[in-house]
Amino acid sequence: MDMIHVRAVCPPDLTERTMALLNAEPCALNLILRTGGVRNPDGDAIECDVLTGAANEVLRGLRGLGLEQRGSIVLDPVDTVFSEPAARAGAEELGARLRAPVWEQVEARIRAEGRYPPSFYLFLVIAGLIGAVGIITNSQILIVAAMVVGPEYGAITSIALGIDRRARPSIEQGLMALLVGFSLAVAATLLFALLVRGFGLQPEAFELGLRPVSNLINTPNFFSAVVAVLAGVVGIVSLAEARTSALLGVFISVTTIPAAADIGVSLAYASWDEAWGSLLQLLLNIVVLIVVGTGTLRCQRAIWRRVGARRHERAVSRTE
Repeated sequence: MDMIHVRAVCPPDLTERTMALLNAEPCALNLILRTGGVRNPDGDAIECDVLTGAANEVLRGLRGLGLEQRGSIVLDPVDTVFSEPAARAGAEELGARLRAPVWEQVEARIRAEGRYPPSFYLFLVIAGLIGAVGIITNSQILIVAAMVVGPEYGAITSIALGIDRRARPSIEQGLMALLVGFSLAVAATLLFALLVRGFGLQPEAFELGLRPVSNLINTPNFFSAVVAVLAGVVGIVSLAEARTSALLGVFISVTTIPAAADIGVSLAYASWDEAWGSLLQLLLNIVVLIVVGTGTLRCQRAIWRRVGARRHERAVSRTE
């Protein structure tokens, strides 16, 4: 059973309305009120457990009362619940909405990945170098490792959320982070590949033009677009439902990092057509992931909003 714990600091003049809102929600359980029990900001402490399927409506109501501006709202995940009333409320009130995403948590996870400290660029450079070694040695294992290390998907989802919310700063910051990060990765792999070429360290097969890994990366086609579309859908759904294993699958299914690495390697070996193909592959994946991510976010919201409207209609019909 999915449930979150809600802790709110409520100004005294809003306590009665807040308690009335929570009391009216059958999926808000274990309601606690401590009058005057909070300092900085001063107010009353209100706590309750909310089934996740009803959490969006509860949080919307609390924010509508102004608790976000005049107090605070804190969400804590609940790992394990033993409660027959909670199970009954979930079955009777929520049905298919029992496991609905809590959009405030989803957006918080995306925004947390939409920060770009120096380590973001360091990981991109290291991932690019691992990819370059994989390309030169024709090692698919190293290509997969490079995909896992790369942090670029956090920036991509942050841009998608920014487009969905019309938040221009998030879009601009994400695009700039991708531009700078991939530029650094390409530069690092170019220097590395020049070093390898200068000292003649490349394997004989690579020197002879046997480059199956590189050829796979630098030839964007219909199937590349299909994989990017599917990865974009799975990525947003896994973020919404906090499925880290599925999200890891997204990391190793799109060729953003390998494409950036192949640009640098191809430039170092004067393979201009391959470098151009890798650039197209990189741009294709980034654009498709952003567009599909934005569309998937909006579709998910619309679907769950529709399911929530049906629940509201049933609740109104019962009261009439």
